[in-house]
Amino acid sequence: QLQLVESGGGLVQPGGSLRLSCAASGFTRTYYAIGWFRQAPGKEREAVSCISVSDGNTYYTDAVKGRFTISRDKANKTVYLQMNHLKPEDTAVYYCAAGFRFGYDDSWQRRTVESQYDYWGPGTQVTVSS
Repeated sequence: QLQLVESGGGLVQPGGSLRLSCAASGFTRTYYAIGWFRQAPGKEREAVSCISVSDGNTYYTDAVKGRFTISRDKANKTVYLQMNHLKPEDTAVYYCAAGFRFGYDDSWQRRTVESQYDYWGPGTQVTVSS
């Protein structure tokens, strides 16, 4: 059974860094994408970043460009989200999700749509506060 497990969340001061991990297991397909989403209290869940695991193409929402970096370890089916220069507005529960229906040239816009993803992790809390 496919599973996604996030880790690496916690409490950090503004300007600090965290690295989130998303470990996937229970499948053998090699062409898929992993997206990171976040949901802040009282707000809708939003897409943060996405990576095509097979070819390494990356995508980011404007709010995190230049601060967050998504990467992957294909062999271990793990995707990372390195978050630097964190701000209080980055506080949220962060979720990773796996999508198996993306084409290699699908746009970032399509990758922001939650229904395009097939499996979700339980989430990890990130709190940015002094």
